[in-house]
Amino acid sequence: MALLLLFLLAVSVVTADEDAFIGVNIGTDLSDMPTPTQVVALLKAQQIRHIRLYDADRAMLLALANTGIRVIVSVPNDQLLGIGQSNATAANWVARNVVAHVPATNITAIAVGSEVLTTLSNAAPVLVSALKFIHSALVASNLDNQVKVSTPHSSSIILDSFPPSQAFFNRTWDPVMVPMLKFLQSTGSYLMLNVYPYYEYMQSNGVVPLDYALLRPLPPNKEAVDANTLLHYTNVFDAVIDAAYFSMSYLNFTSIPIVVTESGWPSKGDSVEPDATIDNANTYNSNLIRRVLNNTGTPKHPGIAVSTYIYELYNEDMRLGPVSEKNWGLFDGSGVPVYILHLTGSGMVLANDTTNQTYCIARDGADPKMLQAALDWACGPGKVDCSPLLQGQPCDEPDNVVAHATYAFDAYYHQMGMASGTCYFNGVAATTTTDPSHGSCIYPGSGGKNGTFVNGTLLAPSTNSTFSGSPSSYSFDGAFVSSIFIGVLLWSAVFL
Repeated sequence: MALLLLFLLAVSVVTADEDAFIGVNIGTDLSDMPTPTQVVALLKAQQIRHIRLYDADRAMLLALANTGIRVIVSVPNDQLLGIGQSNATAANWVARNVVAHVPATNITAIAVGSEVLTTLSNAAPVLVSALKFIHSALVASNLDNQVKVSTPHSSSIILDSFPPSQAFFNRTWDPVMVPMLKFLQSTGSYLMLNVYPYYEYMQSNGVVPLDYALLRPLPPNKEAVDANTLLHYTNVFDAVIDAAYFSMSYLNFTSIPIVVTESGWPSKGDSVEPDATIDNANTYNSNLIRRVLNNTGTPKHPGIAVSTYIYELYNEDMRLGPVSEKNWGLFDGSGVPVYILHLTGSGMVLANDTTNQTYCIARDGADPKMLQAALDWACGPGKVDCSPLLQGQPCDEPDNVVAHATYAFDAYYHQMGMASGTCYFNGVAATTTTDPSHGSCIYPGSGGKNGTFVNGTLLAPSTNSTFSGSPSSYSFDGAFVSSIFIGVLLWSAVFL
């Protein structure tokens, strides 16, 4: 058996098409739900480039137009039966909710239903038909290469999940899982999986250590070892992902990647949820973001991207159930962070970290002419002191538009007190938690030396504004100015 498992491990051919990314889910069960425009403003301010909607709300999709934000839209469970039983209904859904919005809105995937096998079993027989009908409509619109089709699953469909090499999908669902996996493989799509170490921890009755659930570093003697593969696991998240990979391999599917469509930790709970705390939520999500963005993959598939959507953007105060159900959000309804993420070094995502400092830099791949225009604006109307960029001064080198624009953007950002909207510059700037200072060139935000507001409310050009037709020119001596419920029965055997 061990040799067979090692063989399965060796022949797996899952590959990564791109670096892993972090996205967020956007629920709407708020008593005072922000408007779509306000939601998009928060996404921009936090440099969130990937989101998942639980529906295909027209107003939200219109607000997302021309932002470049990559969007997963969803077929709600209450519409699944109709779509799964009628090709025409599926085609109408795609026409109304996808075709009508692309290419202005960057829709990249459709999630057909949510956790159907575990929450809506009567719709399970039509799930694969729904996937196929939706995909056929995309093919007819020539959008099948741009928009992937899949369906999110609860990790509880995986049985005997530790060690991961012995995991398998609940055989009850083989009549659905096998054709569904064939569909995902043939269309180049991915398995959508919801992974909640919080519930694994809570349901283990003390067997799973809290540090192991929170992705905290563990000493080697505390790591969980899969006896069949000798792979070491330092956290629940990786173990669940690999359990899903092994479950697919037992059904002879070894080339389907995984995207985690939900993962997170609640910041508040009732009396029977003592570990639903702000500190634990902060720890889990901060560690998760770092884990995903460093592209280390999992023990079974090192280096393979496991892109993940955090659950969720807002606390949803109208959700039913225990207190924790209302407190998974990173922000409250007014856009105020529930806690300050500890993300130093994690790059341009969810940069609400004022404890460890944020910076404003030139966005990767930004158009050099737009960077130049933004640099000219910052050093002119923006009233930034750009003298450190002059020839022979500390920030002159490297002498290119990206480096010089980065310094000017960051100086303006801190000059304006890191206010929302002051690190945008018509889309060529982004916030980061990595200090861009180098050598003797110390950036304004380095060391926590925040700037102060300038007189008035002058802000950097917003998404709707344009730069002056004749911006001030800063050539600096002729140089081209310049400037990111699984089973736990066997856990006790590995945590001694």
